[in-house]
Amino acid sequence: MVKIGLLSDTHSFLPERVFELFKDVDEIWHAGDIGSLEVTDRLKAFKPLRAVFGNIDDQQIRSEFPEDLTFQVEDVVVSMTHIAGRPGRYSKHALDFIKESKPAIFVCGHSHVLLVQHDKSKNLLWLNPGACGNKGFHSVQTALRFQINGSKVEQMEVIEFGKRSSLNNEDKN
Repeated sequence: MVKIGLLSDTHSFLPERVFELFKDVDEIWHAGDIGSLEVTDRLKAFKPLRAVFGNIDDQQIRSEFPEDLTFQVEDVVVSMTHIAGRPGRYSKHALDFIKESKPAIFVCGHSHVLLVQHDKSKNLLWLNPGACGNKGFHSVQTALRFQINGSKVEQMEVIEFGKRSSLNNEDKN
């Protein structure tokens, strides 16, 4: 059994509570729009990290993390990219990636909208943890926590860190 903490769209901001709420996870996954290597350096110092870059990430982040990542945890193939559309309305890149990698779990970010959905047409579990950073249109910072036990995804939890602190600013990046 492997316990996972999944987040995305930190945009250079990492809620301090992530360290408390992810204290029992075995791995952290970051689905892009990291914003600063300080975020991933802190996460890597805390737990093993798997991450992809997002559209706001600079060349330094892109040189450390790939656009697409496929890996196996227990008996589950996982594919992760930042921009993917959504179930039923996939981007061409996401469709090609899914066809090539054949994941049981597909992880993305970008929309800042938390979504956990089984896509029967692709036979996969779609995971978007929303956004836990302070930039964007989301009002509540979110993440996911779950475990993979053999071929099963179990104990799926939505984590709300609270209202984003820059809710009243005009920065919509």
